[in-house]
Amino acid sequence: TVKDANESCMRFKISPLRHITTFLFQYIAMFCHLILDICVTWIDEARQPYCTVSSDGCSPQYIIAFTGYFSAKARSLYISSALRNSGDGALEWHIVPRQNPASDFPSDFELVHIHQASPSSLLTLEDHPYIKRVTPQRKVFRMLKYIPSPEPAAPCNATRQSWQSSRPFRRTSLSLGSGFWHATGRHSSRRLLRAIPRHVAQILQADVLWQMGHTGSGVKVAVFDTGLSEKHPHFKNVKERTNWTNEKTLDDGLGHGTFVAGVIASMRECQGFAPDSELHIFRVFTNNQVSYTSWFLDAFNYAILKKIDVLNLSIGGPDFMDHPFVDKVWELTANRVIMVSAIGNDGPLYGTLNNPADQMDVIGVGGIDFEDNIARFSSRGMTTWELPGGYGRVKPDIVTYGSGVRGSGLKEGCRSLSGTSVASPVVAGAVTLLVSTVLNRELVNPASMKQALIASARRLPGVNMFEQGHGKLDLIRAYQILNSYKPQASLSPSYIDLTECPYMWPYCSQPIYYGGMPTIVNVTILNGMGVTGRIVDKPIWQPYLPQNGDHIDVAVSYSPVLWPWAGYLAVSISVAKKAASWEGVAQGHVMVTVVSPAENDVKAGGELTSTVKLPIKVKIVPTPPRSKRVLWDQYHNLRYPPGYFPRDNLRMKNDPLDWNGDHIHTNFRDMYQHLRSMGYFVEVLGAPITCFDASQYGTLLMVDSEEEYFPEEITKLRRDIDNGLSLIIFSDWYNTSVMRKVKFYDENTRQWWMPDTGGANVPALNDLISVWGMAFSDGLYEGDFTLADHDMYYASGCSIARFPEDGIVIAKNLKDQGLEVLKQETAVVEGVPILGLYQTPSDGGGRIALYGDSNCIDDSHRQKDCFWMLDALLQYTSYSMTPPSLSHSHSRVAPPTGTERPLPQRLEGNHLYRYSKVLEPHLGDPKPRPLPACPHLSWAKPQPLNETAPSNLWKHQKLLSVDLDKVALPNVRAYRPQVRPLSPGESGAWDIPGGIMPGRYNQDVGQTIPVFAFLGAMVVLSFFVVQLTKSKSKPKRRKPRIKRPTQTHCLHFPGSSLTKLFLYE
Repeated sequence: TVKDANESCMRFKISPLRHITTFLFQYIAMFCHLILDICVTWIDEARQPYCTVSSDGCSPQYIIAFTGYFSAKARSLYISSALRNSGDGALEWHIVPRQNPASDFPSDFELVHIHQASPSSLLTLEDHPYIKRVTPQRKVFRMLKYIPSPEPAAPCNATRQSWQSSRPFRRTSLSLGSGFWHATGRHSSRRLLRAIPRHVAQILQADVLWQMGHTGSGVKVAVFDTGLSEKHPHFKNVKERTNWTNEKTLDDGLGHGTFVAGVIASMRECQGFAPDSELHIFRVFTNNQVSYTSWFLDAFNYAILKKIDVLNLSIGGPDFMDHPFVDKVWELTANRVIMVSAIGNDGPLYGTLNNPADQMDVIGVGGIDFEDNIARFSSRGMTTWELPGGYGRVKPDIVTYGSGVRGSGLKEGCRSLSGTSVASPVVAGAVTLLVSTVLNRELVNPASMKQALIASARRLPGVNMFEQGHGKLDLIRAYQILNSYKPQASLSPSYIDLTECPYMWPYCSQPIYYGGMPTIVNVTILNGMGVTGRIVDKPIWQPYLPQNGDHIDVAVSYSPVLWPWAGYLAVSISVAKKAASWEGVAQGHVMVTVVSPAENDVKAGGELTSTVKLPIKVKIVPTPPRSKRVLWDQYHNLRYPPGYFPRDNLRMKNDPLDWNGDHIHTNFRDMYQHLRSMGYFVEVLGAPITCFDASQYGTLLMVDSEEEYFPEEITKLRRDIDNGLSLIIFSDWYNTSVMRKVKFYDENTRQWWMPDTGGANVPALNDLISVWGMAFSDGLYEGDFTLADHDMYYASGCSIARFPEDGIVIAKNLKDQGLEVLKQETAVVEGVPILGLYQTPSDGGGRIALYGDSNCIDDSHRQKDCFWMLDALLQYTSYSMTPPSLSHSHSRVAPPTGTERPLPQRLEGNHLYRYSKVLEPHLGDPKPRPLPACPHLSWAKPQPLNETAPSNLWKHQKLLSVDLDKVALPNVRAYRPQVRPLSPGESGAWDIPGGIMPGRYNQDVGQTIPVFAFLGAMVVLSFFVVQLTKSKSKPKRRKPRIKRPTQTHCLHFPGSSLTKLFLYE
């Protein structure tokens, strides 16, 4: 149809009526074809043995993971034996057949359909000695990480493929007809300005390695994506195509898998990095971008069986607790498969890293444009799955071009795409090419490859480590490092410098001082010596005495075992008591020794040893006054996964899960930056309220708290506020009727999900503040208003239900959003209390401020910030200065007494205890656990060094025994095309002549190219000279009368690749 449309753009004199008629027939034909495809897809899916959705849920399938690989018969016997012992003779179950290439081999899991499985039957399964874990089958919405590349208006004879963003930037009405949210699995996906299409392999100087004869030969690379057509002209070495989906095709119906494979291994037009590599195509996504965990597990097992070297996974999602998937990724890398994965398209928000790219054994790739700017869509760190343990780690590992990159089209030709799913195959192609350059392949493993990439990366100026990781991919330097590499351990990051901004943000954004919470830096240990290793003895802390290293204390915790290929080194830094009034810079380093079994050692029991040094440099200031210190409560924040914790703004239907960590360095980053600019020192409390000295802080800041509180915490907080600590609470909505209404069918667990809290746990907050006669309501409100000459937006917040009569309360007119959700009706409520200020009556007591909505300080979906109000509240809580704009506001009302409506109660039957650090199950009525002990750090005994520390810690990461000068490169000119905008309709393709392909691209050919180019230019010039001479020698003819030109009108139809040309006389 596209071809017909383009042909109709030729300038023929055809009547407009005929054009219109032809187009209508084509359009109707396309529409009928689309309907037919939908029907066929629906029928095909209906035939699949997956459970159906109903109002009361479905009988899910379960992945039963075994302790080893067993035959199908043995797996069936183990499951039958376990279920017989459950005592439920009426239990209906069957093994779901999996028709794929892995079904002929032993497997370590089975997919079982259990009808109305009881908890006891599942526990009986897990008690079997050969069964490791039982988890629900998940629909994998680790979405393909690409976004649209905006194109200019195409000429009449051009084709264009467009992709739509998954998330609009506008308020939309609540989808109430179905009664629940749809979990799309797709999060923020923001459009980027068009970048210049070009051959990314040549920009990264892959042609230098091609001239040396390295083209990826002998390397097996797997592409887990949407498939590839059998006879695509861009590929010459497709070893195998396999289908793991429920669609009966191996071909790519979407184009994403073809594009990814082309970036890695295309041999013509838009060239890939390694055209001679051995391509293994794994079709794990349907044309609707749907997959299941079991499909991936089978495909991963098959990749291990086929001894794949490099695996590209241009997918990602927030669910880092899909245990079978995560465990299988570990097993893959333990089998020396180098996995490269997209970091996610949820930027510029922080704390949006996707799994599996956030795993330490995987190379996580972020995106930049061709001007070396971090792409807006590229997800930012830190890793959030480690936040409950203290702090996250640095990710992405590396960044490369991911905006406007050209790759193979669906059937032929080239196209442009943007996204981290584009950046991921760029790195995967580079890795494939690098592997082919190493003679001793035993030296290449997931750790050594990551070490070479991050050690050679070029740091981008003005960008922090949670945006760029270690920097921009440098293929040639990585080649040099890899070809002089010796097995060793290294650290990521390789140093800690709390004075270096902006790269070391957020560590560099605030100096440390005596009495503050310890600064935690989570460092990754990469072990290139072997898949497993351990740390010998304990890490050693060595302060530099000339650089005041004895002014800081250091505690270190670490992985007892490094597997696979990596571990962690958590460094806690605090200021010694003698430096309470001192200001300056202190330095030292931590020494760590790693040993690994020698895989090829002749002597039994041989080990490889590597010692690494972690330099530390910090800025110390005198302890700030209490009024300037703010403590952020992180302990009582919960988020997805593992449970359904809904977004604070109910308007965000396409992003219903609260999954960004709720940390001052993730989705509350802007608020943190603002407080620092105002001179406040912000610290994070990662333990119960009983674990901090309230006399050191002016204000405790609680925002969007979902966790319950220990009784001891409630008692201590009341005592602390009586002694001068102040409290600011930003709450959110909580309404049990709305919570039941916004349940949704989760595409991951394939079960109905009911939220266990609202945007915040209002009943728990009410227990915390009830002693002062305060409470939040279960009202749900939304609307724009003005407060103190500032425009504000209330996004799904609650109201204040009760407040002391001598307090200050501000009320506004807002829409009843709860009524809209429940009854699809719209109503405006006058005088909704939203803000309250209160001075406690005790002598020297603190102050309390309540606000019913946190969206105005949350980066996730903030529309209008209220940082000015936070400043005013901190002035009130820290200095007892009541803002006149609030105390004398015309919106001030009498405090509510709480008699108008009952206070919100906890949702009956909720499962918060499953994810809570406070609750535990107790006869159907969860009770608080025993209060845990406060964290205790064991400070390392210093071994002082009386020597001068290095003045500049930032150098390109040097690996041991690496001498770049010893690795020779051919004498070629670096490929550095100039950046310029494309004219409308201009092709961005820079094609290499078809006769000079990478597989035949040697240095002799490269030297003869200028000669042939010069001769060709001379021939063309001679031709034009002859033609010019002939034209001048001919006699002049009388010019014919010019006819009236035909008016041409080219019409593009939005949302379609059809183009029509109408001609008018």
